[in-house]
Amino acid sequence: MSAVGVVSPSAAGALRARTVIALLLVLVAVAAVVSMGLGSYPLSPWAVLETLWSMATGAPSAQPPMAAHVLLSVRLPRVLAAMLVGANLAAAGAAYQTLFRNPLASPGILGVSSGAGFGAALAILLGGGALALQGAAFAGGVLAVAAAIFVSGHLGRHSTLVLVLAGLVVSALFQALTSALKYLADPLDTLPAIVFWLLGSLTRVTLPDLGFALPFSLLGMAALFLLRWPTQVLEAGDDEAATLGVPVRRLRLMLIAAATLMTAAAVSISGVIGWIGLLVPHLARLLVGPAYARLLPASALLGALFLLLVDDLCRAAFAAELPLGVVTAILGAPVFVLLLARTRQRA
Repeated sequence: MSAVGVVSPSAAGALRARTVIALLLVLVAVAAVVSMGLGSYPLSPWAVLETLWSMATGAPSAQPPMAAHVLLSVRLPRVLAAMLVGANLAAAGAAYQTLFRNPLASPGILGVSSGAGFGAALAILLGGGALALQGAAFAGGVLAVAAAIFVSGHLGRHSTLVLVLAGLVVSALFQALTSALKYLADPLDTLPAIVFWLLGSLTRVTLPDLGFALPFSLLGMAALFLLRWPTQVLEAGDDEAATLGVPVRRLRLMLIAAATLMTAAAVSISGVIGWIGLLVPHLARLLVGPAYARLLPASALLGALFLLLVDDLCRAAFAAELPLGVVTAILGAPVFVLLLARTRQRA
């Protein structure tokens, strides 16, 4: 029988992945426009697009001046932050799960979230402003990962297991230090601010905050994208990758550095938001398959969409806005259990 017109399974999988990624890109754009119209001052999608076009080009707009003020000062920074944080955490989670070949790996596995939480709590306790808080959170996250790498390098240089264990130890240490700061904080003023930040929120994000996080996010995302093919080889194991000429140890350090930059940048503006880096890559695998080169962009787009929708739920579905970290945990835990059950049925 002629093979003309027969599509190989790999080609069909690649076509499906490209279709899914294109669809996710459209869904993210639509969700962003709709999200910018939600709130106590509602705007239709057309009003949002017209106002944004007027702001970008200087053309006259039929919308009242209040629409431009609400979009520029409140909703545009929040929507962009949700997309940035969701994409960062999900892409970092996909990288860590591939790097450690562990489906339970997440962006906080090496202590970056705990370190960022400690840095932010310290800045709040010392009375620092928004920029000091972001800088301290970012520095704390990077410091925690550097400490984990330093400890693992002295205990077992080539062991990913030792690196993970070192990350758990460093994470526990920074969590204890954060608890100590909470104990020392003023219970009427400083302590509520620390707790609110640790629960995660995009309420106070501004355009300058995004300007701080964006360069680190783009740098980390670009590095993960450029390293996607050698990273995919790591799925076969370190020995096989080394046989194929992949510098395993150097690649591992570059991936950790890129994912750490992205996670620290995200946490520095949003606080600690769990489950996205753990759950979203699993959802992306169901859509595009396990190949890392397809998984990375799908995870980033799905993470942006997921956090956009969760943030809409937090600020529109309840009388009082709920913290993002609480809602992602409530939604993520049962969904992850369902994914595990489905995986077990397939096995």
